[in-house]
Amino acid sequence: MLRILIADDHAIVREGLKRIVAEEPDLAVVGEARNAAEALELVRRHPWDVVVLDITLPGRSGLEVLGEIRRERPRLPVLVLSMHPEEQFAVRVLKAGAAGYITKTAASRELLAAIRRVASGGKYISPTLADTLATAVATGSDRPPHESLSDREYEVLRGIAAGKTVSEIARQMSLSVKTISTYRARLLQKMHMKNNAELTHYAIVNRLVEP
Repeated sequence: MLRILIADDHAIVREGLKRIVAEEPDLAVVGEARNAAEALELVRRHPWDVVVLDITLPGRSGLEVLGEIRRERPRLPVLVLSMHPEEQFAVRVLKAGAAGYITKTAASRELLAAIRRVASGGKYISPTLADTLATAVATGSDRPPHESLSDREYEVLRGIAAGKTVSEIARQMSLSVKTISTYRARLLQKMHMKNNAELTHYAIVNRLVEP
């Protein structure tokens, strides 16, 4: 039986996942984490076959948690389950070492297939994302500017584009205002842009945030 750890800050999501998995004789949710700290502690203390990880967690982002899991348990497959559309995070989390990416709008059978796929050592991406990646390779598309950003710079970009102030972003990411301002300056330089308006326009056009 596959031992699954669910890391998601919403109790209703965890309960829903447990109910889906409970109907499968080869799967069992035997661990739950509400935040990044709990997730990392459970990963360190117990053996798991799969971690189902939300990309948005209190305190630290799921991207940071993913990176730490990869460093400490490089063979442990992590399936990222997110409310965000694939174009916002999928490529980034796959490059960071996730075994798969699936949205919370996916059907339960797709989620179960994804869990089994990554547990067996495979990778899981949706047909839509597979088509997007194949098209990019076939056309030799250059990387879009936002893919050059670090994970934290990317989070700051999305926060700015969502209309949040530097102080609000700092609270959300548990960082200082000065640090967020530094990230903003860096991403402006990397993106070759001058102000928040240009960043916001870019993020909306490229569907990095919901308009």
